[in-house]
Amino acid sequence: MWPDLSYIIHSITGVPPDNVFSVVKTFGLFLGLAFVSSAYLTYLELKRKENRGILQGMEEKIVIYKPLQLTDIIIQTVIQFVVFAKFIYILQNGSEFIKDPASVLFSLKAAPEGALVVAILYAVYLFYKKSKQTESEIKYQTLFIHPKDRIFDITTIAALYGIIGSKLFSILENLESFIKDPIGEFFSGSGLTIYGGLILAFIMVYRFVSQKGLKPLHVMDAVAPALMMGYCVGRMGCHFSGDGDWGIVNELAKPSWFIFPDSWWAYNYAHNVLNEGLRIEDCSWNYCYQLFPAVFPTPLYEVILAGFITGVLWLLRTQIHRAGVLFFIYCLLNGLERFFIEFLRVNPRYTLLQYELSQAQIIAMLLMVGGIGGIYYFWKKNIPN
Repeated sequence: MWPDLSYIIHSITGVPPDNVFSVVKTFGLFLGLAFVSSAYLTYLELKRKENRGILQGMEEKIVIYKPLQLTDIIIQTVIQFVVFAKFIYILQNGSEFIKDPASVLFSLKAAPEGALVVAILYAVYLFYKKSKQTESEIKYQTLFIHPKDRIFDITTIAALYGIIGSKLFSILENLESFIKDPIGEFFSGSGLTIYGGLILAFIMVYRFVSQKGLKPLHVMDAVAPALMMGYCVGRMGCHFSGDGDWGIVNELAKPSWFIFPDSWWAYNYAHNVLNEGLRIEDCSWNYCYQLFPAVFPTPLYEVILAGFITGVLWLLRTQIHRAGVLFFIYCLLNGLERFFIEFLRVNPRYTLLQYELSQAQIIAMLLMVGGIGGIYYFWKKNIPN
């Protein structure tokens, strides 16, 4: 396992891990790659759909000059205070930050004293700048924005609200821990639930593209392969870091029909980022634990399944000419994959109609039902795509 970048470098070069490169966590690295890969596929699809006349750009007024107001000074000063409070704390506690950046960044840990001085000096500078302003009117410039030019905004909104939604759904899954320490749990860097991020990000991106004159149904089709690709790459981060998204204990003998490596049947996640399991003998690194007994490597299974579904959706995108159908095929396949993989995963269970199901399975069932209904509805509606 590679809990952080230093372990990846160690496996390639042999350089001892737990150094300055430890600040880059493997899960965070793959999360970033997930957004980049999703953004790239979405960019290609938005460009293709515009070239075919399915999506159109629009003229938009862009602010190129705005005079400073008192509210601007207050907001910018507060932002500077927060940023420098974090920055100074990181400088003072470098080893803590290198070991677990998320626990520092997404927490209330800060050094307000030095940051207050910086914020005051910055506010003085802004007031001085305001006093030198010669123009009091906002200036605009009209630009033509192509659909593909929206990709940065779409990705930023999806990333921001995806993380917020993931955290909120994680809290719902772990209410007892949240009640005990609400502030600590909310600002903790751990605990993200993929479906929570997906739902909130979808709502906010849908709202954004509607406001910008893009046809939401066609954009939904455009992002379907990208969503699955992002999920695939994100699960790579789960597997390679050993972040706890593994499956249940697997002490079964590997069957003869299972032609893949033994580690694909049962895996011990040595050097996992959570330091769970039994300590590895003669290991002096920061991450020296492995699971015993071994478990089903469910993130690896999801990487394979999600990659396959991405390929299917990418092939179908030019074969299906009815708007909305591709997106709901994504919903159906995503729901199917997650529903069945959950039987091998460790998650809290809820009783639904006398069945013990996880939160993800309940949402997966809704996705499957919605997917089937959406495919039928939009196939019958036959909106050209």
